This record gives sequence, structure tokens and C-alpha cells, in this order.
Amino acid sequence: MTAKVIYEGQLRTRMTHLYSSTEVITDAPLDNHGLAQAFSPTDIVATGLASCMLTVMGIKARDMSVDITGTTAEVTKVMAVEPRRISEVHVTLTFPKNNYTDKEKTILENTAKTCPVAHSLHPDIKQVLQFVW
Repeated sequence: MTAKVIYEGQLRTRMTHLYSSTEVITDAPLDNHGLAQAFSPTDIVATGLASCMLTVMGIKARDMSVDITGTTAEVTKVMAVEPRRISEVHVTLTFPKNNYTDKEKTILENTAKTCPVAHSLHPDIKQVLQFVW
């Protein structure tokens, strides 16, 4: 088992990662009857895409002896209706100033685009990526 989730009432859940005991709280968003005092479940899905991209790029960068420490990701989730779902995830990855070669940039961009979460999202979810070097 990976995690345990408990519904605490008032549209809030508490997720516990069993290996580390790390906890994350979710709230329903304002536009869906919630308080928006924490990530919503769909926020976590969208943000998970960026986190996965940064993680696999970090592995690849380490293998290439390239330092991407300080790289940031800005995430925008777009919701659709009928049915309510994530329709788009926009991720802007901004890298610290470095003398990245064109080859390193291409490898890192391809690595991000093929991360496990990117492959796990439904193909109807548009992934809009921007790389700022």
C-alpha cells in the first residue's frame, strides 16, 4: 500500500504517505463548494506533472553532470465542465542561468515530456509546456 486517505468532513481529506508518514491535506476548490484552504485533488494531479518532470530531469541532469538545481515550475490547471475534469495543464519550467548546450536542452526537454505522470494522464488532457533557458 502506498498511502491512506481519510475524509475529515467539510470537503477535506488527509492523505498519509505510509513510507515516510508525510501528510497532505486537500480541500475542494472555491468553485466546487470548498474552502480552498489547501491543494484540491485536481491541483495535486496538475502539480504532480511538474514535480515528476523536475524529478526525472534531475536524474537525467545528474547522469549528464549538468546542474539544474534551482529550476522552477509554474503550473496552471484549466478545468472543463460537463463532465467536470482537468482539460489542460500548463507548465513553465525556468532553469537557472547556465551554459546549457543545445543537446543538453533537447535531452532535458524530452525527458520532461516523457515523465511517468505525463504518460499517465489521459490523452485528452492538453499538456502545454514552456521551457525557459
